[in-house]
Amino acid sequence: MHDCVIWFSPDGSGILFLLSHKAKKDTVDSRKKLQIASKTRNGNQKIFFIFTNINQKTMAVFNPDNFKITLPFYINDFPTVLQTHLDDDDKEEKLDKVQAKLSELQDVMYAHNRYGVLICLQGMDTSGKDSLIREVFKEFNPRGVVVHSFKTPNSTELEHDYLWRHYLALPEKGKFAVFNRTHYENVLVTRVHPEYILNENLPGIEQVEDITPEFWENRFEQINNFEKHITQNGTIVLKFYFHMSKEEQRKRLLRRLEEEEHHWKFSPGDLKERDRWDDYMKFYEEAINKTSKPHAPWYVIPADDKEMARYMVAKIIWEEMQMRADIKEPELDEKVKANFAMYKDQLRK
Repeated sequence: MHDCVIWFSPDGSGILFLLSHKAKKDTVDSRKKLQIASKTRNGNQKIFFIFTNINQKTMAVFNPDNFKITLPFYINDFPTVLQTHLDDDDKEEKLDKVQAKLSELQDVMYAHNRYGVLICLQGMDTSGKDSLIREVFKEFNPRGVVVHSFKTPNSTELEHDYLWRHYLALPEKGKFAVFNRTHYENVLVTRVHPEYILNENLPGIEQVEDITPEFWENRFEQINNFEKHITQNGTIVLKFYFHMSKEEQRKRLLRRLEEEEHHWKFSPGDLKERDRWDDYMKFYEEAINKTSKPHAPWYVIPADDKEMARYMVAKIIWEEMQMRADIKEPELDEKVKANFAMYKDQLRK
């Protein structure tokens, strides 16, 4: 169980994570006096960020920076659910407000035409990526957002390097692209199943035994270089890992079997991958630690609560975009403005 008791400061600048298998609100009597920005790992007591002036009754906002990976990330220590005072209606209302802001921002970004935005979504099966795309981006102008779901590479894609198909899907300036599963599958699924690498027909790789630790280090470096290159050329990269508990996945898979309208979502392969859960967690932890960079950060989203996860992702996107103060509607040339009266007269004739 990965529960997290969470308090927010009134202005949203502070957040406390107290993680424990027996976490309770009354375990922090002196929370107002504490001002810590560190993590201890000692048995079941896991303390993340504690700030001063924290009021447990004020839980209207959160600080996205506390979900951005900037320090060593330990996947088993991170919460899969946030216990807040918000009910589902509150979360939906907050999401609606952020959706409206993002929709307006998208229009401005389209007119500005200097940046594209790449949203990368990763997580285990049933972690909520598909429904998040539907709910978070539904207010966007359809011309301004494109979703790409990357599945097993086809024969054409295998004739190119593994990043080729992702380059082709990068967003145009002024638009958003959402990668539902991403280039990180090439250091996640292929690590759990290294035999898949053989399909790439790479020089010097004739059998699984030829795939060395150096091979994976090179891939991490290649991915970092890829993301650095595109960010330097106007693509904003935001990466989200949906951190779901194994128990929650069990419930969601069972629901697919029990509810007829969800039968189509079930695949026996999901159970085979579930058997490799610990391997996936190990490789996710390593991938996130080695590729979360200031120009292309990873955010870890507690995903057991879908409604909260959707709001968090939308809010983080909004906050990140607010850091680009240069994104604004272009102004008309002064000479054109000066001739408005003449243009109106021409149209009135």
